[in-house]
Amino acid sequence: MGVTARKTLASVAATLLTATALLPLIDKGSWFPRAFLAVLLTAGVGAAARRLSMPRPAVVAVQLVASLALLSFYFARRQAVAGVLPGPGAVRRLARLLRQGLADVTEYATPAPLTDGIALLLIGGVLVIGLLVNALAVTYGLAAPAGLPLLALYSVAAGLSDEGTHWFSFCLAAAGYLALLLADGRERLTRWGRAFGGAGTVSPARSGQRAGRRIGAVALGVALLAPAALPSLGGGLVGGGSGDGRGDGPGGPVSSVDLLVELRDNLNESDDRTALTVRTTSRRTGDLYLRIVSLDEFDGRTWEASPRRTVAVPDRFPTPPGLGPQVDRREVTSRISAADWYRQRHLPMPYPATWADAPGAWRLDPVGLTVAGGGEATTGGRSWQVASLEVLPTREQLAGAPAPGPELRNFTELPSSLPEEVSEQAREVTEGARNAYEQAVALQEWFSLTGRFTYDTQVEVGEDPRAITRFLRDRRGFCIHFSFAMASMARSLGIPARVAVGFAPGTEQGDGSVEVSLRDAHAWPELYFEGVGWTRFEPTPTRGTRPEYTRPQTTPGATARPSRAAPEDTASAEPSARPSASVSCTVELKRLDACPEPTGPALVADGGGGPGWPGPLLWTAAGLALVLLPLSPMLWRLRVRALRLGTHGRGEADVLPHTLRVWRELTDTAWDLGIPPDDSLTPRRAAERIVRIGRPDPATAEAVHRVASAVERVLYAPRARAVPGLSADVRGACAVLRGSVSRGTRLRALLAPRSAARVRWALASRSARVRSRLSRRPA
Repeated sequence: MGVTARKTLASVAATLLTATALLPLIDKGSWFPRAFLAVLLTAGVGAAARRLSMPRPAVVAVQLVASLALLSFYFARRQAVAGVLPGPGAVRRLARLLRQGLADVTEYATPAPLTDGIALLLIGGVLVIGLLVNALAVTYGLAAPAGLPLLALYSVAAGLSDEGTHWFSFCLAAAGYLALLLADGRERLTRWGRAFGGAGTVSPARSGQRAGRRIGAVALGVALLAPAALPSLGGGLVGGGSGDGRGDGPGGPVSSVDLLVELRDNLNESDDRTALTVRTTSRRTGDLYLRIVSLDEFDGRTWEASPRRTVAVPDRFPTPPGLGPQVDRREVTSRISAADWYRQRHLPMPYPATWADAPGAWRLDPVGLTVAGGGEATTGGRSWQVASLEVLPTREQLAGAPAPGPELRNFTELPSSLPEEVSEQAREVTEGARNAYEQAVALQEWFSLTGRFTYDTQVEVGEDPRAITRFLRDRRGFCIHFSFAMASMARSLGIPARVAVGFAPGTEQGDGSVEVSLRDAHAWPELYFEGVGWTRFEPTPTRGTRPEYTRPQTTPGATARPSRAAPEDTASAEPSARPSASVSCTVELKRLDACPEPTGPALVADGGGGPGWPGPLLWTAAGLALVLLPLSPMLWRLRVRALRLGTHGRGEADVLPHTLRVWRELTDTAWDLGIPPDDSLTPRRAAERIVRIGRPDPATAEAVHRVASAVERVLYAPRARAVPGLSADVRGACAVLRGSVSRGTRLRALLAPRSAARVRWALASRSARVRSRLSRRPA
């Protein structure tokens, strides 16, 4: 085996041995054989290119193309040309998976599931490191610096692991790097031969080996200390956060037991105080639920929030889990203000939020998309702004949702202590349902309408395994009972479910704001549908509003639209001066869908389905362009005048340029006012022509001649001397010339100056020079 081939294999081994440190981060190691094959094949492509004596940059370029082809084969085979060549469709597919992977690594804790996005990040990342190591060590012969990419790969693995990497992983990475250095040293020895020399002489080979050992020692030392120096990011693959995610630690969710007790107390509060005031761009205030936290762990007695790491609130939140591009959505913004006495450790926000801006130390749970206060931060007396998506799925999209992936198995788990009656009742209620969506709607309708349940806030919550069965037997309770029972029954049917706690839609006021009171405190179930994500359902009678996608269709094949009461169907479409009817809309009317809602024109005005913020931005840019384009000659002329007369930092130190600039300004002003220039005339004759046609007063005529004489002196005198006051002379002369013409001429000179033709002349001259230069080049 040749020395270069040995070094190529050493670079592959060093990369793959270091990549083993990533294996504990993922629950499956099936990505590693594909990464092994990709690194080996690209190294072989590089070896073949070097055998063809290709230039070194070309070798790296060929390897990059081969890498992209391999990634296309792995992840975009259907979109790639011939299954390998990365065409536009494959590039779009890879870009989409890359975005998905970046979102996935912020959501999953280690060991994370092997989604396609995470697999692309892993294989692509290892492949990039392998290319760098191969290019440095083999193509460019710099084996020692090749340890830096290996160090970066190992440090990423160490930083993302909860407990750092195992000592065995470090030994593997170190062995790979040492093998690379050894292969490189052998190649140098074969290139230079044995070192002979007297005392004090060192051969180049031995010098290179010493340098390599020094760099290798430094790299290994840094790699050994990196896990101790780097904080463990824990939790999600990417992100940080403090606290363990429970209790009152920074960024941790509040205790779910305390939260539920507080919710029940709020519902029974005799003094119904306003806790939150909302001003929103949404026209669907009847669906404006404000979510505080989601509860996803059920131990048979109560629901709690999973312990998760939190991150600093980013500029843009991660993509909502499961939401696909085919589902209609629109982004709305809301400004929420809390009363001084309402102190909550979480920000009540619509779901799913896309960004939030709140003063103070707040942190994001990237999985549940909830924002919790760090330290002592609470909502009391604060205002915050949040953007959220109004997700508008159709019945067909929900009914056709595929089965959830294995990464959602935690949301279908039920404790063994849960009585069998719960799952039996769920199967009985949903008998005849053809899919998970129909099962969910059947459960909602049974709880809210057909099951004859009674809403009663005096019923105890209950914290024992028989609490749900007692509720199903007595059929009396409030939102906590309904949401807990529906979420448990949905899980028994294999539908991922969790419970959200927050506020039901408040009461719209005459000024357009929405007031949310203590009695609007609420809990509701959220069920997961692939392609749509976490979807709200409303099983509690007389509370909140039924989602549009769960209401019965009025005509066959119609898309999900709210069912309309007869008075609303016949209502006039003319605008009304009366206050919004939702001010006096009771919860009973809301439950029966009898409250007036925005009609067709109102929904159109809302811009539903529009382009969001890029649309107004593009229209604004287009409007500015339409305004500025006709004014561009005027703006150019004003700018040139300011530069020529020295008002923007150009003084009179340079005699010749300054004198010629002010003279050009005088002649161009005369041109704009109807006195065209004549380049065949001397400055003196041109000044006489301006005075003759413009007929200025004697003082102004003298100033014009003074500027012309200064131009002749700087052009023809043996030594140019500055003439003070030329800018003032030109300004005065131009003002007099403008005053001697009609108002229409002055307006034309301002808006459409004739001297703007110099721009066209300059462009034509430059284009001619470029064409001449190109024509002189040899073919």
